[in-house]
Amino acid sequence: MFKKQSKVLKQGSKTLAKKIGKLSPNKKQLPDHHFKIVKVKRGLEGMGLFAGEDIKKGEMIIEYIGNIITTKEANELKENQYLFEINTRRTIDGSPKWNIARYCNHACEEEANAESDIKKGRVFVIAVKDIKEGDEIVYDYGEEFVKEHIAPHGCRCRAVKHNYGESY
Repeated sequence: MFKKQSKVLKQGSKTLAKKIGKLSPNKKQLPDHHFKIVKVKRGLEGMGLFAGEDIKKGEMIIEYIGNIITTKEANELKENQYLFEINTRRTIDGSPKWNIARYCNHACEEEANAESDIKKGRVFVIAVKDIKEGDEIVYDYGEEFVKEHIAPHGCRCRAVKHNYGESY
């Protein structure tokens, strides 16, 4: 049984952002789980997520949303690359197209300009470098995901040295 995360979202993405003062000045135009203007278009690997405005280091960009499922349900899903484990019991199935945070592509650490951060069972994408309008938003997916899904096809990020060995 899954729970739609949108019920959780109505209770406070923007409230959380206001408290820490990192909400886009264009906040009235953004959906509740967006903190910055972003656009989906052709990226490093298929579709990508791009900054629609300048984003400063440390600012929240977007929340990774989807249906919340149990770890058991997540393990039964085949070929779903949009699962984000939030703890040992729950996972976010980010496969619905309304979760545009799913379009953030992988980049090894030296090229990554964002990171994911789990807070109170929610996943936020946060800038770790200043990001200029038009730049693709990319973060390191982590060793387990890279070895399972990216390494067999080869990492296509622009990093000179890849994080998880040169075997791909």
